[in-house]
Amino acid sequence: MKSSPYSPHYEKLRAWLKEQRDESGLSLRSAADLLGRHHSVVGKMEQDRRKIEILEFIRYCQVIGADPHEGLDVLIQSMQLEE
Repeated sequence: MKSSPYSPHYEKLRAWLKEQRDESGLSLRSAADLLGRHHSVVGKMEQDRRKIEILEFIRYCQVIGADPHEGLDVLIQSMQLEE
């Protein structure tokens, strides 16, 4: 199975990430600063214009106070619905 940053599975994960960041009260720029990345990079992650690497995903979850296991569950559930 070839993966794409534009797959519906990634879209669900991206929506979850954005929701978690919003719930944390952090702006995109604030989260990017804490992550040590430019805000455009984080924006592209949330807007399906950049693939999310697993280590980057875990670090981003840590920065916004989200449980990466929960995010992976969102992704796994999306994939299982396709079967």
